[in-house]
Amino acid sequence: MKSCALDRRVFALGVSLMCVQVAFAQQDYPDRPIRLIVPYPPGASTTFTSRLVGERLTQVWGQNVIVDNRPGANTMIGTQLAVRSRPDGYTLLYIGSAVAGNHTLYKTPYDATKDIAPIAIVSGFETVLVVPPTLPVNTLQEFIALAKAKPGALNYATSSSGGATHIAAELFNTAAGIKTQQIPYKGGGPAVTDLMGGHVQFMMSAPVNIIGNVKNGRLHGIAVTGESRLSALPNVPTFAEAGLPLSFKNWQGIGAPAGVPRVIIEKISAEIGRLVALPETRAKLDAQGYEPFYKDPQQSAGILKADIAKYAKIIKEAGIKAE
Repeated sequence: MKSCALDRRVFALGVSLMCVQVAFAQQDYPDRPIRLIVPYPPGASTTFTSRLVGERLTQVWGQNVIVDNRPGANTMIGTQLAVRSRPDGYTLLYIGSAVAGNHTLYKTPYDATKDIAPIAIVSGFETVLVVPPTLPVNTLQEFIALAKAKPGALNYATSSSGGATHIAAELFNTAAGIKTQQIPYKGGGPAVTDLMGGHVQFMMSAPVNIIGNVKNGRLHGIAVTGESRLSALPNVPTFAEAGLPLSFKNWQGIGAPAGVPRVIIEKISAEIGRLVALPETRAKLDAQGYEPFYKDPQQSAGILKADIAKYAKIIKEAGIKAE
């Protein structure tokens, strides 16, 4: 009996020591480099946001945040790699609208509602309809007239199937009563390159992907979703101004594998919140057509859940199929 009691005391002491060690490890976080997996190729909007966050955390914590681009399989390769990583806070994941679309479109090797722990949303943005200058249209109504005159003949680029650029284009098709065809790419950068080359006829793009090319004339901005024009593209009218009210707000953020200790999730999120609140951050976001849009872990999880339901409805109604 005494031996059993002693064993229980030894076991309890061991558990207590383990809890103390874990607590100290969490307090010291981070004490080594952090990997931020971005399931897209380098370039375009995902690079802008991930570097913004990575540079800030590196500066504040003195530990390198290494952006690791892992594109492929409509973002599922990089996402799967992240969610299967050890949940200790040293592997983070770029998250965005593709997570919501993939949940309905594909049999993903993870469950976005259970295997991803949202940490923070960093920015929000509306969507810009852009065309190459070789397309003979200057206004939204001219574009719609051309699409109606050639049903199914116009192709649009997307950064991923089921992501924001895809869903926005299908919403536009429905609202305008037109029929166009999707050409999926492995990220916004390659999609914009082909758009400038005239290989596709339009794109519903994140502003950061096209602002420079619209300003230098390599692309023509037709309209932007939302209630007001972008300060970075003041000459591009809203869809509403052009007679077709359309709103489609997107977001970009940071997540982690499910199971990361809550204290670490909150620590990362709080630092991202401070980053987004800085005047210089807000100026950088505004210059690229973004809106500062910080949301904490609970709010981010709620938005992801709502987008999964919203995208599922759009995907079903538009008859979108996995590519």
